[in-house]
Order: sequence, then C-alpha cells, then structure tokens
Amino acid sequence: MKKILYILSTLIVISSCSKVHTPKPRGYFRIHFPEKEYVKYTENCPYSFEYPIYAKVYPYRGEQKEKYWIDVVFPQFNAEINISYKEVNDTNLSILLDNSWTFLEKHNIKADAVVDNWFYQEEKKVYGAIFEIKGNVASPMQFFLTDSVKHFFRGALYFLEVPNKDSLFPVIEFIKPDIYRLVESLEWKKID
Repeated sequence: MKKILYILSTLIVISSCSKVHTPKPRGYFRIHFPEKEYVKYTENCPYSFEYPIYAKVYPYRGEQKEKYWIDVVFPQFNAEINISYKEVNDTNLSILLDNSWTFLEKHNIKADAVVDNWFYQEEKKVYGAIFEIKGNVASPMQFFLTDSVKHFFRGALYFLEVPNKDSLFPVIEFIKPDIYRLVESLEWKKID
C-alpha cells in the first residue's frame, strides 16, 4: 500500500510540473477611437476654427480667466487643449512670443526631444508654430499663432493624468491630427 501511495504521489508531482507558466507582460487597456469629424467653433470671439465632434468647448476653467480663453476638452481621453488669446499691440508681441518660448522650455527638463513645425498661411494672415514635445511631459503638444499685428492665439494639450509616454502615446497620436486641423482652419474675425 505504501508503494502504491508513493508511486501515485510521485506521478502527481511529476505530472503537475509538466507545464511551464510564464507571467503575462504588463499591458494597457484597449482604446476605442471615434471616427474623425469636425465642426466649426464660431462663438463671438476674434477667431474661429474647426474641432472634432467628440470634443467639447468650454470657457477656460483655470485660475487666470481672461476674455476669449477657452478649453477644448476630450472627455473620453481625459485631455484638454487650453487656449489663450491676447490682442497684440505695438509693445507686447515680443513679450507674448517670449512667454510661449518660456512655457515650451519648462518641458526641456523631462523632454526627450522637441519637434517644431512652422506654419504660414499668407492668405489668412496666420503664422506660427506647433511643437511636439516627446517624453514624460505635462504638455506633449503646444502651439502659437499670430497675424503679427492684432491677434495672438496660443494652445497647449494637457492630460489630466500623470504623464506616461508609453500609455499616452496612442491617444497623443490620435489627437495630433485634431490639433493640426485646428491650426490649419484658424481664421481671424471681427467681433460684433
């Protein structure tokens, strides 16, 4: 009886160890992206642009509130583009440009790289740049646009999450064409 129990227990131990179990690699949730479709933002302000239908536009919700400042919010992705607007006069254009560079340079500590894309639309009098900031940064995309005479328009994409370039990469890549569409469709207008 002891021999049978010994043989059975040995067989059980040997057969239970035949499979090699490996841990699954850490992964991220699958993200379902909506179809791209755009509407025009035409509120009573000195600019208009196109934004995606899956985003919502709100008055700026930050501490420093100024006229014509807005947030383009992507609720599905916990992201938003903070947009500020300033009227240009004879003395403040260089200050506004310097401020934009200062905001951009704050990311240099954590940035792996910064890719700049300069933008010129002579027929609309819209000039500026879009900056793609690579790495674990608070704002992976920023831009500014101006006509150099009257208007200065600045935006920055933020995620309301701790920056993680690996998990945010697909969402940034999805929102990136929306930012380019916003910039390319921007037009200055007179206020009623």
